[in-house]
Amino acid sequence: MASRAIWKGQLRLSLVAIPVEVHSAVQGGARIHFRQIHAASKKPIRYSKTVAGVGEVKQAEIMSGYEVGEDEYLLLEPAEIDAIRLETKKTFELVQFVEAGEISPLYYDKPYYLLPTDELAEDAYRVVRDALRQSRKVGLGQLTMRGKEYLCAVRPCGDGLLMETLRYADEVRDAEAMFRDIQDEKADDELLAVATQLIDRKTGPFKPEAFKDHFDQALRDLIEAKRKNRATPRAQVGQEGDKPKGGNVVDLMEALRQSLKTEAKPAASGKGRSAPKGRRKAS
Repeated sequence: MASRAIWKGQLRLSLVAIPVEVHSAVQGGARIHFRQIHAASKKPIRYSKTVAGVGEVKQAEIMSGYEVGEDEYLLLEPAEIDAIRLETKKTFELVQFVEAGEISPLYYDKPYYLLPTDELAEDAYRVVRDALRQSRKVGLGQLTMRGKEYLCAVRPCGDGLLMETLRYADEVRDAEAMFRDIQDEKADDELLAVATQLIDRKTGPFKPEAFKDHFDQALRDLIEAKRKNRATPRAQVGQEGDKPKGGNVVDLMEALRQSLKTEAKPAASGKGRSAPKGRRKAS
Protein backbone atom coordinates (compact mmCIF):
# COMPACT_ATOMS: atom_id res chain seq x y z
CA MET A 1 0.00 0.00 0.00
CA ALA A 2 1.44 3.37 -1.05
CA SER A 3 2.31 5.82 1.68
CA ARG A 4 0.07 8.86 1.99
CA ALA A 5 1.46 12.30 2.85
CA ILE A 6 0.09 13.72 6.10
CA TRP A 7 1.45 17.24 5.47
CA LYS A 8 2.58 19.18 2.41
CA GLY A 9 4.32 22.53 2.36
CA GLN A 10 7.76 24.11 2.21
CA LEU A 11 10.93 23.36 4.14
CA ARG A 12 12.59 26.75 4.50
CA LEU A 13 16.24 27.50 5.22
CA SER A 14 16.45 31.30 5.31
CA LEU A 15 15.65 32.39 1.71
CA VAL A 16 15.64 28.85 0.31
CA ALA A 17 12.19 27.19 0.15
CA ILE A 18 11.90 23.52 -0.77
CA PRO A 19 8.53 21.89 -1.54
CA VAL A 20 8.29 18.83 0.71
CA GLU A 21 5.80 16.37 2.12
CA VAL A 22 5.75 14.45 5.39
CA HIS A 23 5.12 10.70 5.60
CA SER A 24 4.89 8.55 8.70
CA ALA A 25 8.03 6.44 9.22
CA VAL A 26 6.21 3.72 11.18
CA GLN A 27 3.51 1.24 10.22
CA GLY A 28 0.50 1.50 12.50
CA GLY A 29 -1.04 -1.78 11.34
CA ALA A 30 2.05 -3.94 11.82
CA ARG A 31 0.71 -5.47 15.05
CA ILE A 32 -2.46 -7.45 15.70
CA HIS A 33 -5.53 -5.50 16.80
CA PHE A 34 -8.79 -6.91 18.16
CA ARG A 35 -12.35 -5.65 18.10
CA GLN A 36 -14.56 -6.44 21.07
CA ILE A 37 -17.53 -8.70 20.20
CA HIS A 38 -20.55 -9.48 22.39
CA ALA A 39 -20.36 -13.22 23.12
CA ALA A 40 -24.11 -13.92 23.05
CA SER A 41 -25.19 -11.87 20.00
CA LYS A 42 -21.86 -11.97 18.12
CA LYS A 43 -22.23 -8.23 17.43
CA PRO A 44 -19.51 -5.60 17.92
CA ILE A 45 -19.44 -3.63 21.15
CA ARG A 46 -20.29 0.05 20.75
CA TYR A 47 -19.18 2.82 23.06
CA SER A 48 -21.54 5.62 23.98
CA LYS A 49 -21.02 8.78 26.00
CA THR A 50 -23.29 8.78 29.03
CA VAL A 51 -23.98 10.93 32.10
CA ALA A 52 -25.05 9.50 35.45
CA GLY A 53 -28.79 10.06 35.92
CA VAL A 54 -29.17 11.36 32.35
CA GLY A 55 -28.11 8.54 30.08
CA GLU A 56 -26.61 8.85 26.60
CA VAL A 57 -25.81 12.38 25.44
CA LYS A 58 -25.27 13.94 22.02
CA GLN A 59 -21.95 15.38 20.85
CA ALA A 60 -23.48 18.87 20.67
CA GLU A 61 -24.20 18.73 24.40
CA ILE A 62 -20.58 18.13 25.38
CA MET A 63 -18.27 20.88 26.67
CA SER A 64 -14.56 20.75 27.53
CA GLY A 65 -13.78 20.80 31.25
CA TYR A 66 -10.41 21.97 32.64
CA GLU A 67 -9.81 20.89 36.24
CA VAL A 68 -9.10 23.89 38.48
CA GLY A 69 -9.67 22.16 41.82
CA GLU A 70 -10.88 18.93 43.36
CA ASP A 71 -14.05 17.97 41.46
CA GLU A 72 -14.21 21.50 40.03
CA TYR A 73 -13.93 22.13 36.30
CA LEU A 74 -13.78 25.29 34.22
CA LEU A 75 -16.12 24.82 31.24
CA LEU A 76 -15.17 25.88 27.70
CA GLU A 77 -17.34 25.81 24.60
CA PRO A 78 -15.91 23.96 21.57
CA ALA A 79 -16.25 27.18 19.56
CA GLU A 80 -14.00 29.01 22.06
CA ILE A 81 -11.25 26.45 21.59
CA ASP A 82 -11.65 26.41 17.80
CA ALA A 83 -11.30 30.20 17.73
CA ILE A 84 -7.72 30.05 19.01
CA ARG A 85 -6.57 27.01 17.06
CA LEU A 86 -3.45 27.64 15.00
CA GLU A 87 -4.13 28.16 11.34
CA THR A 88 -2.61 25.53 9.08
CA LYS A 89 0.76 26.91 8.05
CA LYS A 90 2.49 25.59 4.96
CA THR A 91 6.03 26.54 5.97
CA PHE A 92 8.43 24.58 8.16
CA GLU A 93 11.42 26.84 8.81
CA LEU A 94 14.70 25.58 10.25
CA VAL A 95 15.56 28.33 12.74
CA GLN A 96 18.39 26.73 14.72
CA PHE A 97 21.01 23.98 14.41
CA VAL A 98 22.52 21.90 17.21
CA GLU A 99 25.04 19.08 17.51
CA ALA A 100 23.51 15.72 16.64
CA GLY A 101 24.14 14.28 20.11
CA GLU A 102 23.01 17.35 22.04
CA ILE A 103 19.31 16.42 22.16
CA SER A 104 18.48 13.92 24.90
CA PRO A 105 16.54 10.81 23.76
CA LEU A 106 13.89 11.87 26.30
CA TYR A 107 12.72 14.57 23.91
CA TYR A 108 12.23 12.44 20.78
CA ASP A 109 8.64 11.45 20.08
CA LYS A 110 7.63 10.25 16.58
CA PRO A 111 9.66 9.79 13.36
CA TYR A 112 8.57 10.93 9.89
CA TYR A 113 10.16 10.87 6.45
CA LEU A 114 10.58 14.28 4.82
CA LEU A 115 10.48 13.98 1.01
CA PRO A 116 10.81 16.46 -1.90
CA THR A 117 7.49 16.79 -3.73
CA ASP A 118 8.93 17.11 -7.26
CA GLU A 119 12.15 16.83 -9.27
CA LEU A 120 12.64 20.59 -9.21
CA ALA A 121 13.01 20.45 -5.43
CA GLU A 122 15.54 17.60 -5.34
CA ASP A 123 18.69 19.69 -5.88
CA ALA A 124 17.96 21.98 -2.94
CA TYR A 125 16.80 19.00 -0.87
CA ARG A 126 20.13 17.22 -1.44
CA VAL A 127 22.08 20.36 -0.53
CA VAL A 128 20.31 20.63 2.85
CA ARG A 129 20.74 16.89 3.45
CA ASP A 130 24.46 16.92 2.65
CA ALA A 131 25.08 20.14 4.60
CA LEU A 132 23.51 18.60 7.70
CA ARG A 133 25.50 15.42 7.18
CA GLN A 134 28.79 17.26 6.70
CA SER A 135 28.28 19.56 9.67
CA ARG A 136 26.88 16.73 11.83
CA LYS A 137 24.10 19.04 12.89
CA VAL A 138 20.37 18.67 13.46
CA GLY A 139 17.97 21.37 12.26
CA LEU A 140 15.21 22.60 14.57
CA GLY A 141 11.94 24.29 13.71
CA GLN A 142 8.21 24.27 14.41
CA LEU A 143 5.57 22.70 12.19
CA THR A 144 1.80 23.14 12.34
CA MET A 145 -0.29 20.05 11.60
CA ARG A 146 -3.98 19.52 12.34
CA GLY A 147 -4.25 22.67 14.42
CA LYS A 148 -1.32 21.78 16.68
CA GLU A 149 2.22 23.15 16.71
CA TYR A 150 5.05 20.64 16.90
CA LEU A 151 8.71 21.17 17.70
CA CYS A 152 10.68 19.13 15.14
CA ALA A 153 14.24 18.02 14.45
CA VAL A 154 15.54 17.24 10.94
CA ARG A 155 18.55 15.02 10.28
CA PRO A 156 19.97 13.02 7.35
CA CYS A 157 18.63 9.48 6.96
CA GLY A 158 20.03 7.34 4.16
CA ASP A 159 19.42 9.22 0.91
CA GLY A 160 16.84 11.52 2.49
CA LEU A 161 15.82 13.46 5.57
CA LEU A 162 14.21 12.23 8.77
CA MET A 163 11.95 14.56 10.71
CA GLU A 164 11.25 13.73 14.35
CA THR A 165 8.72 15.49 16.53
CA LEU A 166 10.12 16.49 19.92
CA ARG A 167 8.47 16.86 23.29
CA TYR A 168 8.42 20.35 24.73
CA ALA A 169 10.37 21.05 27.93
CA ASP A 170 7.27 21.04 30.14
CA GLU A 171 6.34 17.55 28.90
CA VAL A 172 9.50 15.91 30.25
CA ARG A 173 9.77 15.01 33.93
CA ASP A 174 12.84 16.16 35.81
CA ALA A 175 15.27 13.22 36.09
CA GLU A 176 16.82 14.43 39.35
CA ALA A 177 13.45 14.39 41.09
CA MET A 178 12.85 10.81 39.93
CA PHE A 179 16.28 9.49 40.95
CA ARG A 180 16.86 11.49 44.14
CA ASP A 181 16.31 8.47 46.42
CA ILE A 182 19.10 6.51 44.70
CA GLN A 183 22.26 6.91 46.75
CA ASP A 184 25.11 8.57 44.88
CA GLU A 185 27.83 6.05 45.70
CA LYS A 186 30.52 4.56 43.53
CA ALA A 187 29.92 1.01 42.32
CA ASP A 188 32.16 -1.81 43.57
CA ASP A 189 35.27 -1.95 41.31
CA GLU A 190 35.26 -5.75 40.96
CA LEU A 191 31.55 -5.91 40.14
CA LEU A 192 31.96 -3.01 37.72
CA ALA A 193 34.79 -4.82 35.92
CA VAL A 194 32.67 -7.97 35.47
CA ALA A 195 29.66 -5.98 34.23
CA THR A 196 31.89 -4.10 31.77
CA GLN A 197 33.28 -7.40 30.41
CA LEU A 198 29.73 -8.70 29.89
CA ILE A 199 28.79 -5.54 28.02
CA ASP A 200 31.90 -5.78 25.83
CA ARG A 201 31.16 -9.43 25.07
CA LYS A 202 27.60 -8.66 23.97
CA THR A 203 28.48 -5.52 21.99
CA GLY A 204 27.71 -5.59 18.25
CA PRO A 205 26.07 -3.60 15.44
CA PHE A 206 22.41 -2.72 15.83
CA LYS A 207 20.24 -5.06 13.74
CA PRO A 208 16.54 -4.36 14.45
CA GLU A 209 15.49 -7.41 12.43
CA ALA A 210 17.21 -9.62 15.02
CA PHE A 211 14.59 -8.68 17.61
CA LYS A 212 11.12 -10.22 17.31
CA ASP A 213 7.87 -9.53 19.10
CA HIS A 214 7.34 -13.00 20.57
CA PHE A 215 3.88 -12.24 21.93
CA ASP A 216 2.73 -10.97 18.53
CA GLN A 217 4.04 -14.13 16.84
CA ALA A 218 2.33 -16.33 19.42
CA LEU A 219 -0.93 -14.47 18.77
CA ARG A 220 -0.57 -15.04 15.02
CA ASP A 221 0.05 -18.76 15.59
CA LEU A 222 -3.01 -18.96 17.85
CA ILE A 223 -5.19 -17.14 15.29
CA GLU A 224 -3.97 -19.38 12.46
CA ALA A 225 -4.73 -22.52 14.49
CA LYS A 226 -8.18 -21.20 15.41
CA ARG A 227 -8.83 -20.24 11.77
CA LYS A 228 -8.18 -23.80 10.63
CA ASN A 229 -10.48 -25.19 13.33
CA ARG A 230 -14.07 -25.20 12.03
CA ALA A 231 -15.37 -25.34 15.61
CA THR A 232 -14.00 -21.90 16.36
CA PRO A 233 -16.91 -19.46 16.90
CA ARG A 234 -17.19 -16.71 14.29
CA ALA A 235 -19.09 -13.43 14.03
CA GLN A 236 -20.40 -11.74 10.89
CA VAL A 237 -20.11 -8.00 11.42
CA GLY A 238 -22.05 -5.96 8.87
CA GLN A 239 -22.38 -2.21 8.46
CA GLU A 240 -23.71 -0.28 11.44
CA GLY A 241 -25.10 2.67 11.20
CA ASP A 242 -2.30 21.01 -5.39
CA LYS A 243 1.33 20.48 -4.73
CA PRO A 244 3.56 23.48 -3.84
CA LYS A 245 5.73 24.55 -6.77
CA GLY A 246 9.51 25.02 -6.79
CA GLY A 247 9.41 28.85 -6.96
CA ASN A 248 12.57 30.30 -5.48
CA VAL A 249 14.42 26.97 -5.47
CA VAL A 250 15.46 27.51 -9.10
CA ASP A 251 18.50 29.67 -8.44
CA LEU A 252 19.68 27.74 -5.38
CA MET A 253 23.22 29.13 -5.20
CA GLU A 254 22.02 32.73 -5.31
CA ALA A 255 19.43 32.05 -2.62
CA LEU A 256 22.05 30.48 -0.37
CA ARG A 257 24.42 33.40 -0.88
CA GLN A 258 21.71 35.92 -0.12
CA SER A 259 20.82 33.95 3.00
CA LEU A 260 24.39 34.29 4.29
CA LYS A 261 24.18 38.06 3.79
CA THR A 262 20.83 38.45 5.55
CA GLU A 263 21.37 35.98 8.40
CA ALA A 264 23.48 37.51 11.19
CA LYS A 265 25.72 35.08 13.04
CA PRO A 266 24.76 34.78 16.76
CA ALA A 267 27.14 36.65 19.06
CA ALA A 268 29.31 34.75 21.53
CA SER A 269 27.21 36.08 24.41
CA GLY A 270 24.27 34.07 23.13
CA LYS A 271 22.39 37.02 21.61
CA GLY A 272 20.99 36.65 18.14
CA ARG A 273 18.34 34.42 16.72
CA SER A 274 16.54 32.62 19.49
CA ALA A 275 15.59 28.98 19.76
CA PRO A 276 12.07 27.89 18.80
CA LYS A 277 9.46 29.31 21.13
CA GLY A 278 7.38 27.08 23.37
CA ARG A 279 3.90 25.83 22.65
CA ARG A 280 0.86 27.87 22.19
CA LYS A 281 -1.74 26.24 24.40
CA ALA A 282 -4.91 25.55 22.47
CA SER A 283 -6.83 23.83 25.21
